[in-house]
Amino acid sequence: MATKITPLSGFPELLPAERFVERSIIASLSRSFELHGFANIETRVVEPLDRLAKGGEIDKEIYVLRRLQADDGGSDSGLGLHFDLTVPFARYVLEFGGKLEFPFRRYQIQPAWRGERPQEGRYRQFTQADIDIVGAGELGVHHDVEVVRVMVEALGALPLPPLAFHVNNRKLIQGFYRGLGIPDVTAAIRAVDKLDKQSADDVAALLVSTAGATPEQAQRCLELAGIRVSGSAELREQVAALGIADDLLEEGLAELAAVLDGCADVVDDHVGVEADLRIARGLDYYTGTVLEIFMAGYERLKSVGGGGRYDALASDGKTTYPGVGVSFGVSRTLVPLLADGVLAADRAVPSAVLVALADEESRGASNALASRLRRRGIACEVAASAAKFGRQIRYAERRGIPFVLFPGEQPEIKDIRSGDQVPIDPEAWTPPDTDLTPNVVRNLP
Repeated sequence: MATKITPLSGFPELLPAERFVERSIIASLSRSFELHGFANIETRVVEPLDRLAKGGEIDKEIYVLRRLQADDGGSDSGLGLHFDLTVPFARYVLEFGGKLEFPFRRYQIQPAWRGERPQEGRYRQFTQADIDIVGAGELGVHHDVEVVRVMVEALGALPLPPLAFHVNNRKLIQGFYRGLGIPDVTAAIRAVDKLDKQSADDVAALLVSTAGATPEQAQRCLELAGIRVSGSAELREQVAALGIADDLLEEGLAELAAVLDGCADVVDDHVGVEADLRIARGLDYYTGTVLEIFMAGYERLKSVGGGGRYDALASDGKTTYPGVGVSFGVSRTLVPLLADGVLAADRAVPSAVLVALADEESRGASNALASRLRRRGIACEVAASAAKFGRQIRYAERRGIPFVLFPGEQPEIKDIRSGDQVPIDPEAWTPPDTDLTPNVVRNLP
């Protein structure tokens, strides 16, 4: 009796053409990061549970690693799969700090696992692309500008719908709340961070009930959160108009303005950067720049990336390692785009050429001809059977292979799209660059 396979929710698997799109995106990101001097690392997939559950906020989402017949004292007890790339990176810096040159610039593109409820854009297994710059003891604020620029350039090179970087600064909002006289600044940040999920009235009520704000102070917080501008001069004017003075506010305002100014020459109609003083990012370890990335037409996914400045990524008791980084959700972005047909590959196989087979006795000759092409970097395959040439051509067409090569004393190549067939020298002929490998096709509305 045939067994019906039931898909496992939250663990997306891609068909070959879709996988090609994903690999192309990852390759492009890697090239962009390496052009800026970021070195690639890959960390192990497991970490001790006490490190993964630090703070206790995500312990229910951790996948625990355990052998089926393991006992409680086994060597693999107390291990879990990492749910992001920041926690293992922090451990990596502590473990190998003596062998790294600081500031250390790394990029990492790996899967992570998170036991949450699967939905569009949120999966239990997903791939992330992270860049970070980490210092030993200190890290210049200009690196905040740099990592945002690098990610803007990297994402700008991808065939995605328009993207927008929404940037804020924790010092700015902390200083504003402090200057305003709100008793619990941290609670105020957490409340404002809920504006994308709750109404302004609900967030105002939270500010009063959890942060100790008066209704008037809560309203001022919402006014600050409503500022969204792309220019540093306009940013300064609108913040100053609120009439709050505080040294930390001014420091954060200067840092945020530096990010806007520093990215001004790399933004365009495809990727933009703007100050959005609603962005807070609830994680407590952010200390300066914070940002989230949104994709036009896919606002339902919320952010497809984010990050910021953390002045204590890790510490060994003697040295504290500050850092700044940005993470891009590869799976979060690509899986919905692939499902909607926005991104596709123009063929599902790498082969540019199908070498025809006249009969089984000549398979060796066809294999030799294919080898001559492969030595020159042309991906090809030999026909599976010695069917009539018309059937072999239709086979190539179904697989998306653009050329069929007919062997013989004078080999001939046929472009099955145009029907053109010409004699060639197998040591000299090369398909057009656009046919040499599959291509990512973007179908934007």
